[in-house]
Amino acid sequence: MDDYYNEIALTYNELHGEEQKKKANIILKELLKQKKSGRLLDIGGGTGIATELFIEHYDCILIDPSERLLDVGSYKMEKILAEAEQLPFAESKFDIIISLTALHHTELEKALSELKRVAKSDALVAISFLKKSVKLEKFRELFKKDFPKTREIEEDKDILFFNF
Repeated sequence: MDDYYNEIALTYNELHGEEQKKKANIILKELLKQKKSGRLLDIGGGTGIATELFIEHYDCILIDPSERLLDVGSYKMEKILAEAEQLPFAESKFDIIISLTALHHTELEKALSELKRVAKSDALVAISFLKKSVKLEKFRELFKKDFPKTREIEEDKDILFFNF
C-alpha cells in the first residue's frame, strides 16, 4: 500500500484533501468540547492536510509509512516516518490520538495495541474508518473492547469512532 501512496503523493491533497478536511473538522469540533490543548498524534496523517486544522489548538505529531507523502506537506508540525503497528514513542505520551481513514491498512490488533500504549489514561481517541472495508466489523469490535464508551458518527464514506 505504501507504493500506492508514494505514487500519488504529489496529487494526494487534490484527490483526498477536501474529504479528509471534512472529517477532521467534525473531529476537531468534538475534541474542542472536551480538551482545548494537549499533545496530539495523527496516525497515518499523510501530507498533513487534515492535521494542519489541529495545529492552532494542539501540539501535533504526524506519523505515516509513506516517505513521499510526508515530504509533500509543508505544514508546521513534526512528521515521522513510522507505521501504526510500531509507534516510536514512549508509553502514555499523547493526550489525543486521531487517525483518518488509515487504520484499515494495518494489522488492527497491533495498531490498536500501540495506540493504547502511547495514549495517556484519559486520552481522547477519534478514528475514521472506511465503511466499505472488510475490516470494519473487526475494528468496531476491538475499538469497543478497548474503549467501552465508544460513540459513532456516520459520514459519507467513513464511520467516525470516538471514545469520549
